[in-house]
Amino acid sequence: MKRSRSPLASTILTLALSLTAFVAGPASAAPAPAPSAPASRPVVLTGQGRLAGQVNGRAEEFLGVPYAAPPVGGLRFRPPQQPARWSGTRDATRQAPACLQFSPLGLLDPDNVSEDCLYLDVYRPRQARPGDRLPVLFWIHGGGYSQGTGTQFGGRTMADLTKSVVVSINYRLGQLGYLAAPELTRDNALGSGSYGLMDQVAALKWTRTNIAAFGGDPADITLWGQSAGSGSVCAMLTSPRTTGLFSRAILQSGPCTLLRAPDSAQAADEARAFSEAAGCPDPATRADCLREAPAADLVSAARTHPTSGPAFGDGLLPAQPSEAIAAGTWNRVPILIGSNRAESRFFVALTQPHLTAQEYTDQITSLYGQAAQQVLARYPVADHPTPYDALSAVLTDSTFACQTLSTSRTFASQVPTYVYEFDDPQSPTLHGAQVPGVDMANAHSAELAYLHDFTMADRPLTAEQTTLADDMKRRWAAFARTGAPDVPGEIRWPATGGRHTILTLSPQHTHTSTTFAADHQCDFWAGPAAPGARR
Repeated sequence: MKRSRSPLASTILTLALSLTAFVAGPASAAPAPAPSAPASRPVVLTGQGRLAGQVNGRAEEFLGVPYAAPPVGGLRFRPPQQPARWSGTRDATRQAPACLQFSPLGLLDPDNVSEDCLYLDVYRPRQARPGDRLPVLFWIHGGGYSQGTGTQFGGRTMADLTKSVVVSINYRLGQLGYLAAPELTRDNALGSGSYGLMDQVAALKWTRTNIAAFGGDPADITLWGQSAGSGSVCAMLTSPRTTGLFSRAILQSGPCTLLRAPDSAQAADEARAFSEAAGCPDPATRADCLREAPAADLVSAARTHPTSGPAFGDGLLPAQPSEAIAAGTWNRVPILIGSNRAESRFFVALTQPHLTAQEYTDQITSLYGQAAQQVLARYPVADHPTPYDALSAVLTDSTFACQTLSTSRTFASQVPTYVYEFDDPQSPTLHGAQVPGVDMANAHSAELAYLHDFTMADRPLTAEQTTLADDMKRRWAAFARTGAPDVPGEIRWPATGGRHTILTLSPQHTHTSTTFAADHQCDFWAGPAAPGARR
């Protein structure tokens, strides 16, 4: 059956790759080196020089740490280069700006951005010292590869509560991070235009080299990402450039079978169209033109030519990540993966929260063509509070939930794999996404407030939710420490197997379940309504 796609559906599926990076507070410009540091401040010695951080509550933080040279001027559209050394002691108490944003949502201070943005933040327990060999959680933020910043995901509480080290990174976004124009890719040995992915690899290598100075264990680094950040983890799981650099991986709301990369030919076509829109139509001068173009022109061109993120078919990412994982040709490590109970509420709320029953029927017809009547029979409006909830259920089940199931089954056939579903019917709504009269609990990114020092403008967590948040942090850190997300005194989280056991994370009743596939009608979505069956 041929699949057609309505404008709403295209917007939803685009947004599904584009977690808005919600606000935890403004970033500041990266600090310059200071001549010395007071004795009361924590100091570490990295490969580039001494850093003086600060105590924040019961944790210590080192902010705005450069892991690569500024990718500006002649270094725009080039692989990240080694950061410069400095003399004296560099002040590390202020976060760097966000990378230049290619989508209009997500920052409290949209002017506080810069192309000079390849910095990271490190959080550790107070009094952690070299030789402690603490587990390291390496966080990659989401944002559809076009927006967001690692500075909005503080790791103080995780570090203190779980005695772990948290690293949160920035990486180049939009076409500054992902532009596979042949005139640019021939300039690097990898033949790749995925500069944002190169940044992530460079930050991971920096972490591996320097984290022992912060008390972390360079042999115990866990990749950790959400939404497009999870897609980045999928890419790093299959890149030959990351072999041996990490020991485990956590994927939140970004199953590898959903976040599929374009191939190099498709990415090159997209890059040509973008380059023309940015005022660089001539292949003979395109590389210089793009490097010299005002940043505002690049952002403007991206409005009609958005990026698809990292491409495969080059030396950085040879194969489609989901296919490489299925074939067993990947950096095999234990996996923790999951999704939220009502992921797509977020995307439908941002596109058409108040659609009518007839509009719901029209959308399903446009989306599923000849299979539409089967979908409508499975998801009648009468079974849901509103047409918004019905469409949210269709898109949650067909994309996030069942793709998470598919991805986790592939992982589980090869490595220890732990699967969760986040389910808090009262979870706070994210800043900037509230729609009056629309229920957005359990939507995409709802779990972030439970795992990070992450401000939710709606309201703080309740005491009951804070208990769940602490349990989740302990489980994530236990997985990073041992490869199994079990916490003494709490219900055991079994690895998934033939019955596909998952852990439902809920403030009311965290419990194991074997009904995830039935709850989300995944057998149905593997049948006539599946994308492959409708072609």
